[in-house]
Amino acid sequence: MSRRRRAEPRIIKPDPRYNNTELAKFINRVMLKGKKSTAQRLVYDALELVRVDSSQDPMAVFATALRNATPLVEVRPRRVGGATYQVPVELRTTRSEALAMRWIIRGARARNGIRMARGLANEFLDAARGEGSAVRRREELHRMAEAKPSLRPLP
Repeated sequence: MSRRRRAEPRIIKPDPRYNNTELAKFINRVMLKGKKSTAQRLVYDALELVRVDSSQDPMAVFATALRNATPLVEVRPRRVGGATYQVPVELRTTRSEALAMRWIIRGARARNGIRMARGLANEFLDAARGEGSAVRRREELHRMAEAKPSLRPLP
């Protein structure tokens, strides 16, 4: 834990095409080595592929995919008397959204043999349907949290 002052959350401007802040955050997470225009092109191409493949509004599919991949709880290690326990903890919205975005991007990058834009589009469509690697990770995390008892003292 930091001994300095609390980190100020950055104000992120909405993306230029869809005027959406969540999409701007997603583009920033896709970006590698500061190449924002390349990341924008990838994400916009992926959204266009979603529009062509599913004939739905791509922003609605993106929002649904993000919502389906967003975890509510996670397990964190907690030391009690020399033993380490995994304790379920509710997540703040910023952390849960960051995890969901990270998992969607990791799932798209793991799809070998296809372009990144196609991988992102497939990951968006899978997550919107409640399938895909990002949703699987969330369900796995929730299962682990349900299996672990919380360390609240008994009354």
